[in-house]
Amino acid sequence: MEFLSDYGLFLAKAITVVIAFGFIAAILASAKRGGSEEQGSIEVKKLNDQFDQYRDQLRSATLEPEAYKELQKEEAKQKKQEQKDAKKLAKKKSKQEPAKDTETNEEADSKRQRTFVLDFDGDVKASPVESMREEISALLTIAEKGDEVVLRLESGGGMVHSYGLAASQLDRIRQAELGLTICVDKVAASGGYMMACVGDKILAAPFALLGSIGVLAQLPNFNRLLKKHDVDMEILTAGEYKRTLTMFGENTEKGRSKFVEELEETHELFKHYVSERRPELDIAAVATGEVWYGIKAIENKLIDEIQTSDAYLQIQAKERDIYQLSFTHKKSVAEKLGLSIEASIDRLASKWWARANQRRFW
Repeated sequence: MEFLSDYGLFLAKAITVVIAFGFIAAILASAKRGGSEEQGSIEVKKLNDQFDQYRDQLRSATLEPEAYKELQKEEAKQKKQEQKDAKKLAKKKSKQEPAKDTETNEEADSKRQRTFVLDFDGDVKASPVESMREEISALLTIAEKGDEVVLRLESGGGMVHSYGLAASQLDRIRQAELGLTICVDKVAASGGYMMACVGDKILAAPFALLGSIGVLAQLPNFNRLLKKHDVDMEILTAGEYKRTLTMFGENTEKGRSKFVEELEETHELFKHYVSERRPELDIAAVATGEVWYGIKAIENKLIDEIQTSDAYLQIQAKERDIYQLSFTHKKSVAEKLGLSIEASIDRLASKWWARANQRRFW
C-alpha cells in the first residue's frame, strides 16, 4: 500500500509537470507563429530514383564485380552524352527566336513528361479527401499539358456526400485537361467506384472488386424494447419528413416509403453520374448493387485494362518522370500535447506494472 501511495503522488507530480511544460510550449509556439499557421506540407518522392536504386542493388548482387563496374561506366558515359545533347539543344534554342508559345519538334521530343501519383485509401467517411484536395491543388500549380495523374484507389465506399466530394476533387484534374488514370489493386466499390469512373481509364488487378453501384441504408429499431421496459421515446419535429425512420421511435409505413423514395433518388443520381462519365456502360445491367472481380469487370466495361498499379508505373517510368505526392497535416499544439501526455502516462504505467510484478513474483 505504501508503494501505491508513493507512486500515486509521483504520477500526479509527473502529469502536472508535463501539462505545465505543454502549456508553456503552446504559448511560445503561438507567439512564434504570430497568428499565421501552416496547415501542413507536401512530400514529394521521385519513384524513378527508387526503381533505379532497386535495379542497382540487384545488379551489384548478381553481376561479377568487373561486369558491374563496366556497366556503371557505360551508363555514366551515356548520361554524360545526354547532358551534352541537352546543352546543345539549349544553345540552339537561345539562338533561335521563335514565338514564346511555340515549341520545336526536337524540343518536344527531348522533354520528358511527368506523372504525379496520389494514394487514396478510403474509409466510410472518405477521410483521405482532405489530404487529396491539397495534393491536387499543389500539382495543378505546375502541371502542364501532357502530364498525367495516377490515383491508386482503395475503397469499399461510404457516405454519399463524402464520396461525392472526393469524386468532385478528381473532376478538377479532368477540368485542367490532364490525363487521369485510376489504378485499383484491391477494391473500388460503391462510392469508391464513383471516384474511379472519373478517370480517363481504369486499371484493375485480376481479382480486384469493382461495382456495387447501389445505395444502402440500415439501422436497428429499439422501440419495442423500450416499450417492454415502460420507456417512452418522444421525437418532436417541424416538417413532415424531417425524420422518416428512427432508432428509438415507432416507425410508420409512410416514413418507410419516404425513406425508400430518397434511396431511389440517390441511386438515380449515382447511375447518372457513372453513365455520364462512362457512356459505354450498360448502366441498367451493372447498377444492380453487384460487384465483379477485375477479370469479369472488364467484360462489363467497368474497367479498361487488367493491370496492377506497380506494373503500370514501372512501364511509365521508362519514358516519364514519376513523382509520388503525399500531404501531411500539421498537428496542432493541442494534439501534440495530448499525444505527449498519453505517451508519458503509458511509460509511467509500464514502469509501475514492471515494478509491481517484480514485487509480486520476486
